[in-house]
Amino acid sequence: MQNPLLANFATPFDTAPFSTIKTEDYLPAIKIAIDEAKLEIENIKNKENPTFENTIEAMDQSGEKLGTISSIFFNLNSAETSPELQKLAREISPLLTQHSNDILLDPVLFQKVASVFESKDQLDLNPEQVTLLDKTYKSFVRNGAKLTPEQGEILRTIDQELAQLSLKFGENVLEETNKFVHFESEENAVEGLPEGIKEAAAQIAEEKGQPGKWAFTLDYPSYVPALTYAKNRELRKLLFYAYNTKCSKGDELDNQQIIKDILQLKEKRAQLLGFKNHAEFILAERMAKSPGEVTEFLESLLEKAKPKAEQELAELTEFAKKTDGITELKKWDFSYYSELLKKEKYAIDDELLRPYFQLEKVISGVFLTAKKLFGLEFIPNKEIPVYHPDVLAYEVKDANGKHIAVFYADYFPRPGKRNGAWMTSYRGQSNVNGVSKRPHVSIVCNFTKPTKTKPSLLTFNEVTTLFHEFGHALHGMLANTTYESLSGTSVYWDFVELPSQIFENWCYEKDCLDLFAVHYETGEKIPAGLIEKLKKAANFQQGYQTLRQISFGLLDMAYHSTKAEEIESIPTFETEIMKQTDLLPKVEGTLMSPSFSHIFQGGYSAGYYSYKWAEVLDADAFELFLENGVFDKKTADSFLKNILSAGGSEHPSILYKRFRGREPKQDALLKRAGLITSN
Repeated sequence: MQNPLLANFATPFDTAPFSTIKTEDYLPAIKIAIDEAKLEIENIKNKENPTFENTIEAMDQSGEKLGTISSIFFNLNSAETSPELQKLAREISPLLTQHSNDILLDPVLFQKVASVFESKDQLDLNPEQVTLLDKTYKSFVRNGAKLTPEQGEILRTIDQELAQLSLKFGENVLEETNKFVHFESEENAVEGLPEGIKEAAAQIAEEKGQPGKWAFTLDYPSYVPALTYAKNRELRKLLFYAYNTKCSKGDELDNQQIIKDILQLKEKRAQLLGFKNHAEFILAERMAKSPGEVTEFLESLLEKAKPKAEQELAELTEFAKKTDGITELKKWDFSYYSELLKKEKYAIDDELLRPYFQLEKVISGVFLTAKKLFGLEFIPNKEIPVYHPDVLAYEVKDANGKHIAVFYADYFPRPGKRNGAWMTSYRGQSNVNGVSKRPHVSIVCNFTKPTKTKPSLLTFNEVTTLFHEFGHALHGMLANTTYESLSGTSVYWDFVELPSQIFENWCYEKDCLDLFAVHYETGEKIPAGLIEKLKKAANFQQGYQTLRQISFGLLDMAYHSTKAEEIESIPTFETEIMKQTDLLPKVEGTLMSPSFSHIFQGGYSAGYYSYKWAEVLDADAFELFLENGVFDKKTADSFLKNILSAGGSEHPSILYKRFRGREPKQDALLKRAGLITSN
């Protein structure tokens, strides 16, 4: 029987045939696809006269089958992994790294690429073709094409080791998260928890063989509500400590040495390529062009946010003292007293809002928002295979009924899924030589699960998370470039969060909330007064939250711009960097770095600042929607044309100015966060 990964997918829209793929199919399919991709590269090398079409375009289209198979494999390794898949990843990852290096370190191929690049002024190329040529040439140079053969071998070794270390880092975090469970058996131990959260905790305990008790895990839908609502201070402390000591206990799951090894290898790699450090290497291809520019940007925000954060903390400390006689606020107290204070100040809390945010209704609202803005229709399609029964699949059509994309959504936590929320792609978009290939896009989340008596009711934070990831998905689904490598989210890393973060803004608008926010029992629309309270509460503790994001950005930048040999102790280094932003007493033994997956497993190394950078863009861009109307067709069409569908076809500053008519201004973000007053 033919390997299903190598056959033509006999599925709707050529979607991944999840139901027929077996674990043992991946490795042979990857090896065969690598061999096919090598042949395609050899054909390009054999062309006597390199041209844009036979070299640059041909390279962009090469390795398509390999890309499809590896996307399926690595997406499942994040969303539905197993010990077998993890073991396979450790085999497959080096093969792909070697194949990539074989291409980028091939002197004959580079010579052909360089020949086209050097003659680009004589070629009649459009802006997207110029971008592809520049990106292709730079990808060779930035991956060692100008190195000597000896240096090239060192680079290969570094890349292999980095790929393995990154996988190991993520596996350790997932295993540490999965192995923790805490049971409570006394009713007073779970006092303060809303009934829905208690029911979910009881359901987890039952699933884990302890009926009649309440169980708490380190998955977000369990951990976050416990920290937010549990009156039991000892429970909050226990969970906080478990969460913030992940992979730092000195055992086989400890990631501290892995961090040091990753940092040393990244620094060595950057220096091999002529850069001082990894941060300089990364930022050479970002809107923010240097570590100095990033640090200056973060410190300018810090200057405005810190005084506000200190005021907020003083107010919260006084409130905790008045409420419960707490004389010193600890980190495990912050969320609990924040929620109580927010309720007192604004007569609003997550539990008051939660009944209006039934997951199915919020999904419908997200789809309706996309329809009103961009004319999209999401049609459930049970014929499209999925990798887990929880996953929903849709065909996406435009206002004219034309097929636009396939969309997968995976909402609930489970042992094989890493924490957090993300958007990913199973197939990219391209339109070369009149052959239109439409994308297959997925969002993966870890939301509150339904219980025996209640549907999945989201916190407002989960609602904004869904809108955020859906914004990324729109960037992928509405892509309309010629070349796949410039399509959708293939943009500068500090631009990629604009579509996701701007989409969160609609969650605060009555015109949008009225589309989906109805009480799950009564069917009553969310009251206008509650929306007003929600908007007023949006700035609650924004100084503190801004400071927190800045702290992560500064820590990331410090790790990747400090000499690796100077980082002798992860706890000492983290404490030193965080002290300018840490307003609460340090909890001995806790560390965030060993589970900071964004920078040591994901693609945010020397890039975590991009969340705040893109917030400036999203606040500034959304002001145009506010001026013209949040569902204004002309503004939405411009955003679609210049941002969402344009992908990385031109430099992001050009695309942004085309949409906004000018450079972005920081004022909109500062006003939105309440860090400066509106005029």
